[in-house]
Amino acid sequence: MRFSKWHALGNSYLVVERALDGALAPELARRLCDIRYGVGSDGVVEILAVSGSRAEIVIWNPDGSSAEFSGNGSRIAAAWLARRAAANAVTVEAGGQTYPATVRENGLIAMAVGDVEVGEIEIVELGDERIELTAVSVGNPHAVVRAEPDRQTLLRLGPQLEVNGRFPDRTNVQLVRVDGPNDVTVAVWERGAGETTASGSSAVAVASAAIVNGWCESPVTVHMPGGELLVELDEETQLTLVGPADEICEGELRL
Repeated sequence: MRFSKWHALGNSYLVVERALDGALAPELARRLCDIRYGVGSDGVVEILAVSGSRAEIVIWNPDGSSAEFSGNGSRIAAAWLARRAAANAVTVEAGGQTYPATVRENGLIAMAVGDVEVGEIEIVELGDERIELTAVSVGNPHAVVRAEPDRQTLLRLGPQLEVNGRFPDRTNVQLVRVDGPNDVTVAVWERGAGETTASGSSAVAVASAAIVNGWCESPVTVHMPGGELLVELDEETQLTLVGPADEICEGELRL
């Protein structure tokens, strides 16, 4: 099985086309992501089908679970497809949704992610601690917490919020500091992966919560340990995620 390894601000994914004997199994996805027994990555983008400039994909987390959506994984799939199809405009299908993407003149991948559901600010109890958060759905669940995005707090709150009963399918967690009307700094705990340098869907969730809650206005630059992603909101309340997607290497799997 041939693969290519890509990253988006240090958030790495293996891109593989569906094997002749069918889809990846959870155990194989876990092994591929394992740095000791596989290739090592934050997830796998499985290409199910390609037709011209259109591709259907599945996103696998490193724990073997599948994700409804991944902003970075889907943009990596779009970059892979744009190169393969020799096209600047492509379409990626993931989790039953369609995501058009374009390669901008600066090489950044801009993907339209459509509507996002932003809930009202609520309180979730973690033992004796009460956490104020905004629940956001970007096709996958997020818990946006306005708090200083230091690593110690992330490692304490992230695992607890991920599996909190408020989120029956588990959730991604973001700690957010508002730096200005168009800038936020974020630390991310990714569902099924843990602490990560960057997350595209998390950037969309944070920017959406920031705009709805009045913390920021569009466009919002989301600063993460791996770098910056831009989230744009147009007049029809449609969101676009903009950022890099770069290939690291290609290889052949012998598992």
